[in-house]
Amino acid sequence: MQDDILRLAFEASRITGEKIAVIDKIMTRTQILSMNARLEATRAGDAGRGFQIVAKEMGAVTDEVNALSAQLRQEIADNTAQIETAGQQMIRDFKGQRFADIARNVVELIDRNLYERSCDVRWWATDSAVVNALQDEGADALSYACERLATILRSYTVYLDLWVADRNGQVVATGRGERFPNAVGQRVAQEEWFVKGMKTADGDDFAVCDIGRNSVLGNAQTATYSTAIREGGKVNGQVLGVLGIFFDWEPQARDIVQGVALSSEEKKGTRVMLVNSKRQVIATSDKPCLLTEKYEFNPTQKQGYYSNGNRMISYALTPGYETYRGLGWYGCIESSL
Repeated sequence: MQDDILRLAFEASRITGEKIAVIDKIMTRTQILSMNARLEATRAGDAGRGFQIVAKEMGAVTDEVNALSAQLRQEIADNTAQIETAGQQMIRDFKGQRFADIARNVVELIDRNLYERSCDVRWWATDSAVVNALQDEGADALSYACERLATILRSYTVYLDLWVADRNGQVVATGRGERFPNAVGQRVAQEEWFVKGMKTADGDDFAVCDIGRNSVLGNAQTATYSTAIREGGKVNGQVLGVLGIFFDWEPQARDIVQGVALSSEEKKGTRVMLVNSKRQVIATSDKPCLLTEKYEFNPTQKQGYYSNGNRMISYALTPGYETYRGLGWYGCIESSL
């Protein structure tokens, strides 16, 4: 719409300029005719005196029209420049606001997804097989817990693995023992997800860690959620250990940032990102994300945009979703102006 307004303004300016040029040509011819008429009137002497007055007046009118034409041309040029400036600002504002809205949508989509992960970990921590694995501590109970976790993973393919760790921080059951054989027996007492999980207030509480790599899970990028496994699966039961669930971050996040509805032309000069609170790029649409890049930008409010040279930065802070408050992540879109 904004492009059409500018196009019509420039077209009107072009047409007006062409018509003024035609008028200028006509006035030039009129001036020549006026000069010739005055010459002929002079040759005619007294008989041509009246016609000479008319020819002189024709020349004066021509001068006035030429002056008016020049003034009109300048005013049109000035107004066109103002329209161009206003139009470009209008396009910039429209694009900036639209991309800021898209950035918010991107971070909302991922947070809604991760909210479900927070629900999963709290639910599965009450599963009788998971609870009994730590209460009974027998081989059969541990084997059944592994089977149960494997069953969950066959349905929830967005996870790399699910781990049950006892209160001492040793992993005693997992869902993908064949794929990740080194998981069982791992000592995780110092891992952030375990420490936070042990400190959860009750069965309705959960812990979440920022995106990182897990060496035991093939060095994959994971979003890790945890909560305490409690005696009898009760909300306020005694803490027996921790359930940790490892969301397969990279492919899910990539699909979201690459799936943004942009035109083919917009995609050429646009980069869609998820950036954490430390300004670390955790997903990007233009290349594989290695979790090593920092993206410095200057948000002045929860959602907005600004120009940086010939680039526009649009952003939106996560609003969280339901009981998931988010981790201070931003959706960011960098685009060419």
